Amino acid sequence: MIRYALRCANGHTFESWFASAAAFEDLRARGLASCGICGSTDVEKTLMAPGVRTTKGKEPEQAPPVSSETQPVSLATPSNPVEAAIAELRAKVEANSDYVGTKFASEARKMHDGDTPLRAIHGEAKPDEAKSLIEDGVPILPLPFGPKQKAN
Repeated sequence: MIRYALRCANGHTFESWFASAAAFEDLRARGLASCGICGSTDVEKTLMAPGVRTTKGKEPEQAPPVSSETQPVSLATPSNPVEAAIAELRAKVEANSDYVGTKFASEARKMHDGDTPLRAIHGEAKPDEAKSLIEDGVPILPLPFGPKQKAN
């Protein structure tokens, strides 16, 4: 896997992982590499500092992308429209549903089977649990954010 710092024709910067340099070039050539903010498929690699191993067996520390536009970013304040939309979605989900933690799959299945009253819930599920729910017709949807709370 390789991580690239990218910039679209509209000046948005973002990062993405690819299986290889050739995979990135193939996706880009087919118009499948796109900006997550505006959807532009005119995407190019930007300068990025490499990860360097300093001690045998230790993982390299990844340096942030090198850019003249690099500025400190507060995790509490959205820095672009996508982050703002995700923050707004998180607020709505948390205000209008119950967090059930790692019991999400069992709670969703109980509601689907009519064993417990329907209500809006959100939580965490392992990939195999989510796949099983989907295969059984339980209406679930992945969220683009993780829980703020610790799983129970």
